Amino acid sequence: MLSTRVQGVKPSPTMAVIARAAELKAAGRDIIGLGAGEPDFDTPSHIKEAAKKALDDGFTRYTPVDGIPSLKQAIVNKFASDNGIEYALNQILVSCGGKHSLFNLTQALLNPGDEVIIPSPYWVSYPDIVLLAEATPVIIDTGTESEFKVSPEDIERAITPKTRLIILNSPSNPSGVCYRRDELTALGEVLRKHPQVFIATDDIYEHILWAEEPFCNILMACPDLYDRVIILHGVSKSYAMTGWRIGYAAGPKKLIQAMKTIQSQSTSNPTSFAQVGAQAALEGDQGFVREMTQIFKGRHNFVVHDLNSLKRVHCLPAQGAFYVFPDMRAAISELDGIKDDIAFSEYLIEKVGVALVPGSAFGAPGFVRLSIATSERELHLGLERLADILGT
Repeated sequence: MLSTRVQGVKPSPTMAVIARAAELKAAGRDIIGLGAGEPDFDTPSHIKEAAKKALDDGFTRYTPVDGIPSLKQAIVNKFASDNGIEYALNQILVSCGGKHSLFNLTQALLNPGDEVIIPSPYWVSYPDIVLLAEATPVIIDTGTESEFKVSPEDIERAITPKTRLIILNSPSNPSGVCYRRDELTALGEVLRKHPQVFIATDDIYEHILWAEEPFCNILMACPDLYDRVIILHGVSKSYAMTGWRIGYAAGPKKLIQAMKTIQSQSTSNPTSFAQVGAQAALEGDQGFVREMTQIFKGRHNFVVHDLNSLKRVHCLPAQGAFYVFPDMRAAISELDGIKDDIAFSEYLIEKVGVALVPGSAFGAPGFVRLSIATSERELHLGLERLADILGT
């Protein structure tokens, strides 16, 4: 009855965890929610005021499909000042969130049978968005021994004549690890030899970063790849604007224009007054982002410490985003009746009221993702409940 296309696509596992936690809370259960992929902060007031003013001024009609010129200019300015990358307005597409930007890209670029390289652990939506374009995800497994980073040799082995795209994400969801400039330069040396391969760099967590080295994406490391790199970005994470649904993409003019055509036949423009709020976010005081990042860093430090004090649990430190991604394989192996990370996650939420996301959703069985985007009190309570089960 339904299309074969949709039958191969899974609902978002993170949304499923959040929905189950909300259901149990509504039933009166005491649930510690560590599954959320959004900041636990309110959108800064100057952003909300800008959107309110736009509403009061009657800015409620259609806008250009690719976004209002003033927001696109703010995005151009952001890339110039933060990343040293120059774009024209016609190389920018404003969309309804970062996920929408990636969807537009895959629909505009990929043909049935094309291959897309995705290092794991990956954001849950990458493979399914590729499948919706009738292309084939090619997963490169990484692990703690490589700090969840793909190597040049890994990419060289994975590339075939069918390879059309590779997706990089740094800082990473779910691991929080970041690629260094020298690592990206090495990846670029391989990709340079395969001109048919485009590179999507998902930079949505760019400013939620506490690594010793400053942020760098592959285009900053390899400027000669300018005509093959698409930057996927947005305001959701850095400015606590997940519900506003404003993302953006920057890249080669021809590809961006094709993505615009796809968008024109789906959503048309992003919400008018939300675009005004996004412009205020990019152009306004960035102190909020710095303060929020320091809070996340503090939470991260004690959560990683406490996780590593649990019996047979190993957690690499992150350098950004707001997640930690501990290896639970050894711990799970000692729990009677629990065979994997999925069963472990179900046990935690149903029996002890801790909601987190199984690593299998990110292509990393045996791991779990904990969000630190909640209060210190909730984090301590959640860790105490884990300690009661696993021991220290």
